[in-house]
Amino acid sequence: MNHVTSMPLPEHCRRRLDQRLAAGGRHLIGLVAAPGAGKSTFAQSLQAHYGAAVTVVPMDGWHLANAELERLQRRDRKGAPDTFDAAGYVELLRRIRGQQPGDAVIYAPEFRRSLEEAVAGAIAVQPQTPLIVTEGNYLLLEDEPWCQIRELLDDIWYLEIAADLRQARLLARHMQFGRTHAQALAWIAATDEPNARRIAQGRARADVLIELEPSI
Repeated sequence: MNHVTSMPLPEHCRRRLDQRLAAGGRHLIGLVAAPGAGKSTFAQSLQAHYGAAVTVVPMDGWHLANAELERLQRRDRKGAPDTFDAAGYVELLRRIRGQQPGDAVIYAPEFRRSLEEAVAGAIAVQPQTPLIVTEGNYLLLEDEPWCQIRELLDDIWYLEIAADLRQARLLARHMQFGRTHAQALAWIAATDEPNARRIAQGRARADVLIELEPSI
């Protein structure tokens, strides 16, 4: 994430995190939502509010490279669960979970939309940082190895917003990064929305449900 956006956070979210931070130690919070719901923006808001106490580690850094997706014949549905290095992501979370003060910095990858590729070592997780926020689509998936994520996180928050607004955001995003209007609509119908339905199956297993306002 290159820019930090500040916005009001729900009071119950602030209280929950304040209590965790007051308890000391390290805490891992997961944000899960369908594509376009606002996961990244919400994570940026947490970072803006808590400053150096928070590091955001997105799941999107574990996208498989486009060349590998081409080899696997999965490029046309990039963003589906099997287009990520899920095992690598789980292992990263396990390392972050076990990181202690005085340990070495852990480096995480970051997805760059301008490149449509992940960049290795772009996010530094310092051992003294008390709150790690990871955001992504599949934190509540029950398939292996995604199902291992649940035990590595202290809380998983499910974010949702009106479907029409979410889809409008997706349309704008796809067009911003080079797709025509028709191509963007086709991608939403064939890829984003099937993924969204699968993500929604985990909603009841989240610890916190957050209904985002349209401005978020």
